Amino acid sequence: MDKVKMLAEWIQESQNIVFFGGAGTSTESGIPDFRSAAGLYQSEEKLPYSPEIMLSRSFFVKHPEVFFGFYRSKMLHPHAEPNDCHRFLASLEQQGSLKAVVTQNIDGLHQAAGSVNVLELHGSVHRNHCMKCGRFYSLSEVMDSKETVPKCPIDGGIIKPDVVLYEEELDQHILIKSVRAISQADLLLIGGTSLTVHPAAGLITYFHGKHTVLLNADPTSYDHKADLLITEPIGKVMENIGDQLGL
Repeated sequence: MDKVKMLAEWIQESQNIVFFGGAGTSTESGIPDFRSAAGLYQSEEKLPYSPEIMLSRSFFVKHPEVFFGFYRSKMLHPHAEPNDCHRFLASLEQQGSLKAVVTQNIDGLHQAAGSVNVLELHGSVHRNHCMKCGRFYSLSEVMDSKETVPKCPIDGGIIKPDVVLYEEELDQHILIKSVRAISQADLLLIGGTSLTVHPAAGLITYFHGKHTVLLNADPTSYDHKADLLITEPIGKVMENIGDQLGL
């Protein structure tokens, strides 16, 4: 049987679906991923430090001006729009069978497409807070700031994005909800992730349902464990399935 048709049948038969996704989910929206051949880490552009270093908590504290220069130019994509993958998952949630989206992404495109139960393991660029007083700032306020390092006009505190940097712990509340969702699912869709970033990647080990589907362009260490492996562009696959299911 055709792989996409098989996946469509599994989705139709399932009552509790969870999607676990990474950067590859948003590449079709024009946001580069990290580790693929065309990803951020393979960029020919000369960077002063590696992305891992510049996106670490200690680097943020010591060199906030360099951090924000990299963050604004490489991590923010305010004009990106949801693609067919985001839209299909939102439709599947509205239809009732998709119970949660567990994402490593910080771009907010799942919510922009209409998904409600989105568990953001690594935070979101759309939430920013003053490190002194805790006041909230939107993404547009951070981007529109004339200062190299955006600061709170009330007390001068640095406005830090609510994204999980290297050396920082994931939100325990989000982790617990993610484990619960994955452990209760009967179908786990894993999409657009290299499954190399931990502890996030380890969450899929909590799945004990019927089928695991891996949708990823590049090979991962989990390929041999998946019940179904699809390497076609994830947006194209989801659009095809949506057409088959009338979503």
